[in-house]
Amino acid sequence: MYYIGVDLGGTNIAIGIVDSNMKIIEKGSVPTLSNRDGELIIRDMANLANSLIKKCGLKVSDIASVGIASPGSIDHKKGLVVCAHNLPFKNFPIVDCFKKYLPIERVFVENDANAAALAEALAGAARGTKDSVMITLGTGVGGGIIIDNKVYSGFNGAAGELGHIVIAHGGRLCSCGRRGCWEAYSSATGLVNMTKEKLAQCRSLGIKTLMEDELTLNNGKVNARIAFNAQKAGDKAGKEVIREYLSYLSCGLINIINTFQPEVLSIGGGVCNEGDNLLNPLLELIDEEQFTKDSEKKTKIKLAVLGNDAGIIGAAGLGL
Repeated sequence: MYYIGVDLGGTNIAIGIVDSNMKIIEKGSVPTLSNRDGELIIRDMANLANSLIKKCGLKVSDIASVGIASPGSIDHKKGLVVCAHNLPFKNFPIVDCFKKYLPIERVFVENDANAAALAEALAGAARGTKDSVMITLGTGVGGGIIIDNKVYSGFNGAAGELGHIVIAHGGRLCSCGRRGCWEAYSSATGLVNMTKEKLAQCRSLGIKTLMEDELTLNNGKVNARIAFNAQKAGDKAGKEVIREYLSYLSCGLINIINTFQPEVLSIGGGVCNEGDNLLNPLLELIDEEQFTKDSEKKTKIKLAVLGNDAGIIGAAGLGL
């Protein structure tokens, strides 16, 4: 049997046909065009899924299930997207709507960050474990919790918003409206803000920094790579930014380890393109402060490996 995984985003809908080993055998995408009525989005989703089935030489009856990974809050029992900020969904019956256009009995929906965590547990960095957590460092900080091989999403489908644990009471304003959220410090956006602040400080004090050279190379636009590049070149200001960023990132990760003690905690997202330059100093900070620092059995910290395919694989895995 085969499984369909749908990664529904605000910009694109990516869909894959996945085999029983959670390997993608065919995939494709179409624009979401999120300013349209929700039903039109689901119609295009179902049409793409059907075209991929035919492209693989399969029949609809060969598909064991369909999983949809969607942003927002999810009601699993009713098959609803309760709300999603970049999509026209409010208590939207996404499962029933999909079945209208593609008659497959088993259709599931899950939050996209939770689906990515499930993917890493099934086929990625946490494969072979029963308990794991995945963190995604992007525009925000996403999170997903896997307990006993299943997504933990709380009684109302809203659990796993790990980016909104507070690590600095009364601190930076977060996009959620709360102050001091981990997301405000450890997302790529948080790193960009720290870089801007350090650049402004250096300018006001007349201190030279290689971050200015990096800024020029990037046409004056600050991104999450500027401080890392300057740090690797030995720049003092760049080192200070990365030291601050890693202190906040490690603080949140330690909180998660101390709460869940997962076998593997995987980290994904664009910031992780730094690889060992990010991971090695992070491991040192975590090892100094985690509650189990003297234990023989400790959480393994790994970089996520599935990248952009995580949403598809995790959504497909909902039907296992």
